[in-house]
Amino acid sequence: MLTAVDRQQIAETLARHAFVADENLLDQLGEVFIPEATYDMTRSGMGAFHGIEALSAAAGQMFASGFAPLSHFVTNIVITETGESTASVRSKGLMIMHDGALHAVVYDDTVALHEGRWLIASRVISPIHAAAVDEH
Repeated sequence: MLTAVDRQQIAETLARHAFVADENLLDQLGEVFIPEATYDMTRSGMGAFHGIEALSAAAGQMFASGFAPLSHFVTNIVITETGESTASVRSKGLMIMHDGALHAVVYDDTVALHEGRWLIASRVISPIHAAAVDEH
């Protein structure tokens, strides 16, 4: 059973990801993801990445391009235990983009207890799009 401390550590891992991404601290990805993590952004048109090295390369390229989000915010975190050392986590994210636009996403994560720390094993990002307005 997940303890209050487990839940706090999981939430902190999600928050840490925002700082690692926003500050381009790619040498700290191992504090957020397990070594063989999957990061799936196919629903955003950006593909999926497997392993810390691939995640680091993709994040570095995005940061260098100038199109990386300026700031990530994580909220509405819902944690569900799925095993003795795993959990699924759904949360919402807001990103302030390089051009000032605000984008919203849903994060669907699997977290795992890895070497005594709760880390992200897989992340699927789904953009939230405004519904089309019927003007009839």
